[in-house]
Amino acid sequence: MVGVRSVSNEWAVAGVDLHLELDPASSRRGGVERALREAIRAGRLAPGARLPATRRLAVELGVARNTVAAAYDHLVAEGYLTARRGAGTRVAPLPQTDPPAAAPAPVAPRPRHDLTPGSPDVSAFPTAAWLRATRRALAAAPASVHGYGDPRGRVELRTALAEYLGRTRGVRASPERIVVTSGYVQALALVASVVDGPVAMEDPGLPFHRDVVARTGRRVAPLPVDDRGATTPVDAAAAVVTPAHQYPTGVPLHPSRRHALTAWARESGGVLLEDDYDGEFRYDRQPLGAVQGTAPDHVVYAGSASKTLGPGVRLGWLVLPPRWVDPVVDAKLHADHHTEVVGQLALADLIGTHAYDRHIRGCRLRYRRRRDLLVRRLDDLGLPARGVSAGLHVLVEHPDEAAVPARAAGHGLALSGLREHWHDPDRATRQGVVVGYATPAEHAYRAALDALAHALTA
Repeated sequence: MVGVRSVSNEWAVAGVDLHLELDPASSRRGGVERALREAIRAGRLAPGARLPATRRLAVELGVARNTVAAAYDHLVAEGYLTARRGAGTRVAPLPQTDPPAAAPAPVAPRPRHDLTPGSPDVSAFPTAAWLRATRRALAAAPASVHGYGDPRGRVELRTALAEYLGRTRGVRASPERIVVTSGYVQALALVASVVDGPVAMEDPGLPFHRDVVARTGRRVAPLPVDDRGATTPVDAAAAVVTPAHQYPTGVPLHPSRRHALTAWARESGGVLLEDDYDGEFRYDRQPLGAVQGTAPDHVVYAGSASKTLGPGVRLGWLVLPPRWVDPVVDAKLHADHHTEVVGQLALADLIGTHAYDRHIRGCRLRYRRRRDLLVRRLDDLGLPARGVSAGLHVLVEHPDEAAVPARAAGHGLALSGLREHWHDPDRATRQGVVVGYATPAEHAYRAALDALAHALTA
C-alpha cells in the first residue's frame, strides 16, 4: 500500500505534464526515444519547450528513471534536445526542413488615432476598484459560485441591477425578470431567437446588429428614423430601438413617438427591445427615462457595461416582460448555460458600494470635456454636428462623405461613414461621418482632433 500511495503522490505533483504514446512493440528506452522524436518532428513539442524531469516522466510512463535518462541523453546527442544544469531539458531549435511558407499578406497598419464610435476610453477602466470588488466578492462567496448556476445569472448582480436601473434609468425591474448576458450582442440574439416574426430595426442603424438578428433566421425590416426618432413598425413582431440617443443620428425619441411605439406593442402583441447603450451619459439636459418604465409588460430593456466599463468585461442584461422570461431563459440555457460568474460578483459589489456611480460620474465629466473640444473644433470648421447633448458620439453632416475616409486614412485616423449604416446605402437620404470621441486615451485626444480636422476639410 505504501508503494501505491507514493506513485499516486508522484503523479499528482508532477511539475510539467507531457503526453506520450509508447509503442508496446519497442523496447522501453526505444519507445520513449521514438515517442519524443515524433512529437518534436510533428511540432507537438515546440523548440524551447521544457520536458519533465526524468524521475517525474518515469513515474508517469511506468518505466525506470534510468530508461528516461538514457532516452534524453540519446536525443541530446542527436540534436533534438538540449540539457543544461539548472535549466532542465528542453527541445532544441531544429533546422528548417520544409520549404519556406509563402509570405503572409501585408497587414494594414493600425491607425494612430481612432474616432470610430462604439467604445469608451478603456484606459479609464477602474482597475483598482475592480480588484477590490473582486477580492471582496470572492472572499464572501461560497464555493458553489464556481459550479453551474442559474441561466438568469447571479442573484447578487440581478438584485443590484434591479435597484440601480430603477434609481438611475426609471426601469421597473425585479431580480426574477432580469437575465444577465455576455454583452448586448448576446442579449439581442436571445430576444431575436424567441421572436415569432420579422424584426424591425432602425434605419440608419448599426449593420452588425442587423447581421446578428438575421443569423437567428429572422427577417430584418427597416424602421425609418427622422428628426423625431424611430417611426412605428409595420408588419413586424418586434422592433429594436435606441430611444435615449438614436444610433447613429443622435436624436432622442420624441414623446409622441414613445407613446406611438408602446401603443403599437400593446395593440399588436409585438415587443419593443429598448437598447439603452449609452443611457448614463447626458450632458446638457435631464436624462431621459427608459421607455420600459412606461410599459414594462411590452418592452424588453437591454443594457450593458460595455460603454461604462469596457467591452472586454462582457456583461449585459435584459429586463423582460413576464411572458418573455421563460423563453429567453431557455434560450440562454442552450446558448451557453450562464455567463461567467466572477465578473458578475465584482460588478454587483461595485454597484452596491456606489463605486460604479462614482466611476460613471467621473467618465461623464471626462467625456463632456471631450465633447466640448470636438464641438468647438467643428464650429471652427463650419460643420454642423447632431446628437451632441448625450452619448459618446456625434453625427457630423458632410456633403462629401465619400472622400472623407480616404483623407482620414492618410492622416492615420479611423472614421466611420454614415453610408454604411443604412439598410440600403444607395437610398441614403443624408451624408456624414459618425465621430466617436470616447475611444482615444486622454493624451492622444487633441492629436486625434487635429487629424479629424484635416480629414473633414479638402
